[in-house]
Amino acid sequence: MLIAGFPAGAWGTNCYLVAPAAGEECVIIDPGHQAAQGVEEALAKHRLKPVAVVLTHGHIDHVASVVPVCGAHGVPAWIHPDDRYMMSDPEKGIGRTIGMPLMGELTVGEPDEVREMTDGAKLELAGLELTVAHAPGHTKGSVTFGLPEAADIPPVLFSGDLLFAGSIGRTDMPGGSMDDMLASLARVVLPLDDQTVVLSGHGPQTTIGQERATNPYLRQVAAGRQEHGAPDAPRRGM
Repeated sequence: MLIAGFPAGAWGTNCYLVAPAAGEECVIIDPGHQAAQGVEEALAKHRLKPVAVVLTHGHIDHVASVVPVCGAHGVPAWIHPDDRYMMSDPEKGIGRTIGMPLMGELTVGEPDEVREMTDGAKLELAGLELTVAHAPGHTKGSVTFGLPEAADIPPVLFSGDLLFAGSIGRTDMPGGSMDDMLASLARVVLPLDDQTVVLSGHGPQTTIGQERATNPYLRQVAAGRQEHGAPDAPRRGM
């Protein structure tokens, strides 16, 4: 298994390329702000051919390079239907104007082909099977992608802005909900094996075991205290 990732753009959003091995087809996850060049460099370095872009949610820091990346390679983008509107109207997704200098760098809109995915879907792409879990909280259409254990790697969770090392995604923008976030952590994250590697939308990788032991939000959910409000701890992401 090959997973190549790099942080891109003003928000340091992690973009990932996933393939069975170097020299094969791949899936691109979350090509965000200023990610197009990094994608091309990773494709060339590992001799990869993209077959699809898949998106954990619709915020501009995760989708800003979807149009150029999909256009350059003639591939579709997959997104949850609840977040699809943000591809064409990113400002609506964050509840404010991003600002003219930044917007001037972006190609806003949908690529030629957009496919919608829902909870429990299994995307068979590039010789991989990505399991989609709907995980609202950061946005209404947030999802995670799970990869099963393989011979050379443990299970992997691409968590988007649901779960970070030591934190979770913010819930104070349109479509965000702390109640939904905690419910998603309980339903999507807690059942996973401790050895599962978490590759999130921002920041370093971690494991489910590490977060179960140290993440204040996940510890709250594990203790069954979803109804008592969120811990007074920082949250991350756009």
